[in-house]
Amino acid sequence: MGFLFPLWGFANDITNPMVAAFKNILLISNFESALVQFAFYGGYCLMAIPAAIFIKRFDYKQAIVMGLTLYSVGCFLFIPSGKMMAFEAFLFSYFVMTCGLSFLETSANPYILSLGDEATATRRLNFAQAFNPLGSLAGMFVAREFILAKLNPATEAARHELSISNPATFTQIQQSDLDVIIGPYFMLGMVVLAVLGIFFVAKLPGSSTGREGKLDFLPTLKRLFSNKRYREGVGAQAFYVGAQIMCWTFIIHYGVNELGLSKAEAQSYNMVAMIIFVSSRFVCTYLLKFINSGQLLMLLAIGGGLFTLGAIFLSGMVGIFSLVAVSACMSLMFPTIYGIALQGLGEDAKLGSAGLIMAIGGGSLMPPLQGAIMDMSAFSIGSFVLSSTRASFGLPVLCFLVIGLYGWNTIRHHTN
Repeated sequence: MGFLFPLWGFANDITNPMVAAFKNILLISNFESALVQFAFYGGYCLMAIPAAIFIKRFDYKQAIVMGLTLYSVGCFLFIPSGKMMAFEAFLFSYFVMTCGLSFLETSANPYILSLGDEATATRRLNFAQAFNPLGSLAGMFVAREFILAKLNPATEAARHELSISNPATFTQIQQSDLDVIIGPYFMLGMVVLAVLGIFFVAKLPGSSTGREGKLDFLPTLKRLFSNKRYREGVGAQAFYVGAQIMCWTFIIHYGVNELGLSKAEAQSYNMVAMIIFVSSRFVCTYLLKFINSGQLLMLLAIGGGLFTLGAIFLSGMVGIFSLVAVSACMSLMFPTIYGIALQGLGEDAKLGSAGLIMAIGGGSLMPPLQGAIMDMSAFSIGSFVLSSTRASFGLPVLCFLVIGLYGWNTIRHHTN
């Protein structure tokens, strides 16, 4: 199972910088380029329930094999997408990829929870999730060194001028840049195929779901959404994923627009943020031995909100340092919300897990909203002028507020 958690981390974080890359290559707006995240996380959202039904009907192993198959197919679709030079084709490729990732996360997370004592389930999942950022770091490194650093350095303004004065040369540059993007995704597809072969022949202990041929979909769904802790957890997870994707996707825009960095240089700050994220996850997992999970979630949300406010209102290097520091607070949010929401659900956790994976759809809706804010003019607050880039991070602040309230409600109303 250790192969799987880094795999979707790699996919997530090689993709985040592509929002800035496609904007420059195809000369589209921030809102349009953020549709990469809409397609990517939309696959998670739409495929989660079908994946849960598949798991119930078959078993965890077959769901993992299906997920890896779709994942690899999505990667290989980048080849015709690049040759077509069509943004919509790339969006479809991302969607297919994440339909596979949805299968993987919907099966791997509850499978880990089922492999031991329920009292230590959240801690066990946190430990497994701690390997996810290792894949994320690898994805960020590949994005920086093998994509962003190899793209044609022409600015958007220069590309606009060239598209008018010499369309043939401009098209050649576009095709060359898209070929740069295709290469790493093709190699990723080959790696996923190799992992697929391993899981196809492997025997997973306890992978059977004890199916009886009856899904009981509607009764299970009714029980789940009558459970306040679960219902609130789905909402909190949606806002968490939205905050995470916004902070990591647009740190490049922050570095470029506010500090004049190149995209590759700005991506280095994203890598530092991920290193902090990884380190903090191990530390916070250890702290769960001594502190209530709801209390820790609330404290992390408060910290995340304060650091994001720093990115908004503190200019220069202090602002980007604040944005990097947010990752320390986000490190444990996903698995902690996941574990709290599914606690005590028993067999209903299989479909419940799908609801929490659907909540990843928060990452599809919020980045385009932030991109739309970035496309606006600067905001004036009296004599204080706030750039649209910095103002757009008000959305993650609202997300952290919702997460903090879930942690508070967990402390007040639920048993941990």
